[in-house]
Amino acid sequence: MDITPNQSSTQFLSAEESAQVDAALLSSPEKFLTRLTISSLRILQHIAQEYDVSIEELTTKQIITWFETDSKVRREKGIEEAFLKW
Repeated sequence: MDITPNQSSTQFLSAEESAQVDAALLSSPEKFLTRLTISSLRILQHIAQEYDVSIEELTTKQIITWFETDSKVRREKGIEEAFLKW
């Protein structure tokens, strides 16, 4: 599932992926961490694309700056203009 900027869906884990995690032989905390990791990967892919670098090339500063910028967009332009819809 590709996530694009300003996409109305805030789903970073497909129903199929969620079902796969549910079926895994993992404890509840491990399933939560697995879902979080998959969702984080999607966000990192988006951030890397915006910076035109590979995920491996992303720096901590770039990630923090991206979150600050997305947060500012949400505050100033509304939730629908931000990438993260929370």
